[in-house]
Amino acid sequence: MINMQVQMTPLWVKTLRKSNVYYNPDDKKGRLKLPHNRFKKEQQEAYWADILSSDGNTQEFINRIKSGKLSEISGKIEGLDGTIGRLNWWKADVNKRYYRIEAISDGSLTMTVHEPGELVAATEILDAVSKGSINAGYATAGYWVGKLPAAPLFSAVPFGPDAAEYLAWLYYDDGMDLYQRMYDDAGFNVHVLLAAIIPPETSGWFADPIESTDDLDGLRMRFFGLGAEVMQKFGVQTSLLPGGEIFAALEKGAIDATEFSLPVVDQRLGFHNLVKNNYYPGWHQQATTFELLINKDVWNGMTDQQRMILEVISKASVADSFAHGEAIEGAEIKRNVTEFGVTNHYWSDEMLAEFKAAWLEVVEEQKAEDPFFAEVWADFSEFDEEYKYWSSIGYLPRPEAPK
Repeated sequence: MINMQVQMTPLWVKTLRKSNVYYNPDDKKGRLKLPHNRFKKEQQEAYWADILSSDGNTQEFINRIKSGKLSEISGKIEGLDGTIGRLNWWKADVNKRYYRIEAISDGSLTMTVHEPGELVAATEILDAVSKGSINAGYATAGYWVGKLPAAPLFSAVPFGPDAAEYLAWLYYDDGMDLYQRMYDDAGFNVHVLLAAIIPPETSGWFADPIESTDDLDGLRMRFFGLGAEVMQKFGVQTSLLPGGEIFAALEKGAIDATEFSLPVVDQRLGFHNLVKNNYYPGWHQQATTFELLINKDVWNGMTDQQRMILEVISKASVADSFAHGEAIEGAEIKRNVTEFGVTNHYWSDEMLAEFKAAWLEVVEEQKAEDPFFAEVWADFSEFDEEYKYWSSIGYLPRPEAPK
């Protein structure tokens, strides 16, 4: 039997606000679940309000969760330390998608999902999996940009593919082969599987409306991946903070603005409590992928059946993650307006054109600096030309954005 010890990156940890999650004590695997939107509000309140609404004993609260003594948790969970990763709804999603692995493999494969930092620091996941310190890790490739300049092309591309085109390139063109080659050529002893993909993210949360790119000059902003390179062209001082640190940084004035994730995730992190101008579309991340990294010695030591099981269940996870993300965003965006006083903005055509022109400058700079980036970009661009022809005649136009 092979037990996959999967280390998470800190994508959505530490500060969860208005995070309606609950622990099911009847679930022997200890999976956390999110209640459906129709879950009655009164059922989401009360059980531990004395702890959640005060400066109660946080460690006691965490211990109760870990021991299964809480049947439900809700309310405002603010500023808890890193151990609150056990309430990480993304971890819950990974568990939900991969827990079938034991049954499908008849017990020959199991997976234990560890919270960020539990086994190794999140920034060390790639190295740790490669060395065999842990046998698997869950991340997004954009976090390895310091080691692998082309890595962001496999996680999110500004003005790049939506989920349909991304998956087409990755699965049925050269994408996954190039993805694996990136790790191989750099000497990392890992096998990569695509594990999830999510819909477009919001483009940013700002204290004041942004009327032109001049308004961006001098802002300190949390920004991910290659999009950060674009924002720097307009004088933005970017930083890549993990999700659990963003709210505190905004609250303390360490940053002026942020982008992070899907509307529903941003809402749970509580950005609307501090800044009220939310911008769309997410030009920097029209789709974002996540990876399952497996130590290559472990991968090669599996049977053909075990490897196939992981490949099939990972593809199922990709489908589920996209469907889940698409299903829940609209209602939460409207709720931001009606309940939290947020103003949703849609970037003007002029500003989107400026962002895109800056992005193309970044592409040329990255191509000049890294031959593999240039190779991947050329491959994707060739695929994109064919795909654009198909998508231009095959799909109905999308509805116009609300004014």
